Amino acid sequence: MFSGSSKTVPEGCEPPRHVAIIMDGNGRWAKKRFLPRVAGHKRGLDAVREVVKACKEMGVGYLTLFAFSTENWRRPQEEVSFLMDLFLRALEHEVSKLHNNNIRLKVLGSRERFSADLSERIDRAEAKTAGNDGLVLTIAADYGGRWDIVHAVNQLIAEGQSTITESMVTERLGMAWAPEPDLFIRTGGEQRISNFLLWQLAYSELYFTDLLWPDFDKAALQEAIHSYWQRERRFGRTSEQLPEHLRRDKL
Repeated sequence: MFSGSSKTVPEGCEPPRHVAIIMDGNGRWAKKRFLPRVAGHKRGLDAVREVVKACKEMGVGYLTLFAFSTENWRRPQEEVSFLMDLFLRALEHEVSKLHNNNIRLKVLGSRERFSADLSERIDRAEAKTAGNDGLVLTIAADYGGRWDIVHAVNQLIAEGQSTITESMVTERLGMAWAPEPDLFIRTGGEQRISNFLLWQLAYSELYFTDLLWPDFDKAALQEAIHSYWQRERRFGRTSEQLPEHLRRDKL
């Protein structure tokens, strides 16, 4: 699985089923090179391509990337406009490649502030890849974890529900169709989850790296997954209750 890597795969370990990533550091990557911030976003798209390919090769089932948060609308208008245009061009040029590689594309978020053209292209891209049964690539755009939870609760209120359970909320979240992330990765050195998948990350393993997103590659992803394999995932149980091959002292 880790071709070309010095890392060994612990016995009995499988790749995380769902990896979620905050792709942080595009602007800082550009600034370090005396380039405009938009150059970092362009290079960041190359990193997206490499990580998508690597996840597919490693057998990851779901990859969710935080591309644009509800808070990102506060950024300079020039940068927001560039990001929207980059999203449009990526949909135009990348969807056929995803489809040819049996990758399903889904977009998670509000869409209320997207242009009609962008919303239409998202719909077409999702429809084109809907029948694919390989890696599911989700792009979170105009997304926020608090928005997701409030939206789910409002659905329940509209349905006339007076008593709300965890499972009822879970079933109405934007990613109800996917398993919760096993591994959360944030690049760029910050150590917070920044309103990303707040409900779904409750039991995810968190991994932070100082690498800026444009520098995050297959080897960096392998490093994150190897760290994930060293974690003991108990979900409230004791170590002794785990199958022997999942105990940390066996890895």
